[in-house]
Amino acid sequence: MFTIGGGYAMLPIIQEAVCHEKGWLTDEEFLDSISLTNSLPGPLATNCATFIGFRLKKIPGAIAAILGTICPSIIIILLIAMVFTTAMEQPLVQAFFRGVGPAVFALIVSAVYKLAKSAKILENKLSLIVAVASFALIGFLKITPILIVIGAAVIALVADSVKKTKTADAQKGGSDNESHS
Repeated sequence: MFTIGGGYAMLPIIQEAVCHEKGWLTDEEFLDSISLTNSLPGPLATNCATFIGFRLKKIPGAIAAILGTICPSIIIILLIAMVFTTAMEQPLVQAFFRGVGPAVFALIVSAVYKLAKSAKILENKLSLIVAVASFALIGFLKITPILIVIGAAVIALVADSVKKTKTADAQKGGSDNESHS
């Protein structure tokens, strides 16, 4: 029923239901499902719900999730389309859409914050820098998200490699000190 704002606005609702109310997934598993389904073509919320439905109950779960995600949207869009041309001239309808805009923005910001918190982006300086830089590159410089994803993956691989090298060097240094004792 809460389709205004698109998939990102629906994510906190889906997360609340599957992670906190039902306990079907942890916040980390939900974040992983978003990472996976965000890379697939199609609507994010539908892909995410379908993945979760499939994970829980295979094909019947995926079908139920698809129907539960798209049916309210279809019904609402059909109802709006039936009265759109005449209704949009009404001051109350125009006021409604002016009021919904900031609420949708708040829902999307809330979703981003919850996802960042679940991903522990706010606790990791490199992740926070990559997230802010990605936002700036996409939002202001209009760089394609595909390049951002590839760049972020390269940064993660390099950072992981550096971390493993430092860990190996630290362990090696510790064992050298023990052998000299």
